[in-house]
Amino acid sequence: MMGTEAEEGRKTTGGSLKKGSGLLMMISVIGFVFFLTVVAWINWPKTRIAPEPLSAEQHSLINRIPGNSDAIIYLGMKEIRRSRFWQEVLPDSLKTIPLFQPPGKLNLLLKAASVNPATDIDALLMSFRRQGYRDQNFLAVANGPVAGKISDRLLKRSGTAITLKGYACYRLDSTLWLSRSAPDEIILAGSQAMLEGFLAPSGSFFQRDSLAVAMMQKAVYKSHLWFALPSAAWTSSALESLTSQNSDVNSLGNLNRIQHLALSVRFNEGIEAESEWVYGTRRAAWFASTFLWGALKLSGLSEERSTPEIRNLLERIRIQQNLESVIIHTKLPLEIFTRQKEER
Repeated sequence: MMGTEAEEGRKTTGGSLKKGSGLLMMISVIGFVFFLTVVAWINWPKTRIAPEPLSAEQHSLINRIPGNSDAIIYLGMKEIRRSRFWQEVLPDSLKTIPLFQPPGKLNLLLKAASVNPATDIDALLMSFRRQGYRDQNFLAVANGPVAGKISDRLLKRSGTAITLKGYACYRLDSTLWLSRSAPDEIILAGSQAMLEGFLAPSGSFFQRDSLAVAMMQKAVYKSHLWFALPSAAWTSSALESLTSQNSDVNSLGNLNRIQHLALSVRFNEGIEAESEWVYGTRRAAWFASTFLWGALKLSGLSEERSTPEIRNLLERIRIQQNLESVIIHTKLPLEIFTRQKEER
């Protein structure tokens, strides 16, 4: 009798062990498959939107940028003013608001010439380069009515005339130089060397600065607004600006390891934008995309911290890790803005 009970106990214990080891093995297999899936996803190159090429005018201007660049920014105001978003959605009161408020003598010059950047600039290309620990050297090329409004007579009154590389140039102060390379084009530079380097270029920027060129290629939309930030310092500042309104996103330390950034916006049938954040490794990009996706989902689920309109916008944001990059894309059709306009 006792032998029978002992034998049954051994059978029961053996069955339990077999069940336990089987469950453990199943969990191990599932975990291993999940790990392989994550590894495959991280290393799988996803399909991306083909970037628009630079126009001939953009290519010509960029090719003349002297030295290397920490940041390149392009604003095509003429094309933006032709877009449906500008003509049908944007209120007239906002169309004449100045795009920026420059400091010092440049601000006085624009006021004296009655220049409004929003209406008098057709296209603006800017390049920034760090000089020393804090100083930023810059180059800006603007075309459109602004070039005619800032007359040579006004420039002679505001600064000192000098000839550089065969061009009439004007020194307003030690950090502001102006000239023209065409009747409808005006050049502003932060130093004489930057101005001379653009007026008489040496070599090709596209061959000299491969990193900046690579980041420009990551800017999908080229006609309205785009910028490429090959510099880690500029990238960090831009990221702080992009995430400053979201404490959940801004607090994620992994996002701050971004090395390069590109962003572009198109305003044709609403607002379509894409930003690419480049990291040092694919694993860092995957963690950043996962954290960012989670933070945005939490923001969208919180009714106390976001309005229905904001939650609707958040639902239209797509985040994807693609090798060493995090790609963020959104498309906001005109109907969103016209519906809100009608409700008001």
